[in-house]
Amino acid sequence: MAETIRLVVAVFGNAASMSLYAAPVVTFKRVIRKKSTEEFSCIPYIIGLLNCLLYTWYGLPIVSCKWENFPIVTVNGVGILLELSYVLIYFWFASRKGKVKVAMTAIPVVLVFCIIAAVSAFAFHDSRHRKLLVGSFGLVVSVILYGSPLVVMKKVIQTKSVEFMPLTLSVCSFFSATLWLIYGILIRDIFVAGPSILGTPLAILQLVLHCRYRKKSVVEEPSKGDQEKGNLEKVDMEMGKVETNVTNHMTENS
Repeated sequence: MAETIRLVVAVFGNAASMSLYAAPVVTFKRVIRKKSTEEFSCIPYIIGLLNCLLYTWYGLPIVSCKWENFPIVTVNGVGILLELSYVLIYFWFASRKGKVKVAMTAIPVVLVFCIIAAVSAFAFHDSRHRKLLVGSFGLVVSVILYGSPLVVMKKVIQTKSVEFMPLTLSVCSFFSATLWLIYGILIRDIFVAGPSILGTPLAILQLVLHCRYRKKSVVEEPSKGDQEKGNLEKVDMEMGKVETNVTNHMTENS
């Protein structure tokens, strides 16, 4: 029964996490369409790639005991493909200066992972110490990732608008963090549950902010029809001014 519960939680956790990994697709469609990275930063995707690399390595039988952490391997394996795709697309459409920034950030990150993987594989000869090394680094990187929405939440509070914090992403963050927290507790693994100890309350805070500022955003943002009506009114006013000026000019001449 316990094994079945763990499997169900892992499956739903995988689904929620994959939704999070797929979320930037909208951003990169825009990058491809405009052929420019604009003001987007490559750092979150490179850190995300490192996180996926570390946890995929953590879940493999080289570090973990056999396939006890197989669900972690599946979700983070997909994450590697997606995050790597984002980094490569960013690099392709970045300016020359942007390409240098990507290279100077990504190369050290990959080297750090390679060093951690090599040390864990050859310097330690038991699963416990290998998990301790890889899991510790993975925990730090995951906490950084989960802490990144704090910047967005600050902007939401300042602007009193959730325009820059999509509800779908917040809901997926909540389910992902909560499910992996439960899964980590069930398998008694602090390196799996640890990041979600921070991620779950942050995701709840995002949902609270949505409830607090959602209606204000709707009220403050004019509808398309109102915008068009306002534009027409402005045009009518300008036309009225032009007609008045022409009439006055003709009267003066006569």
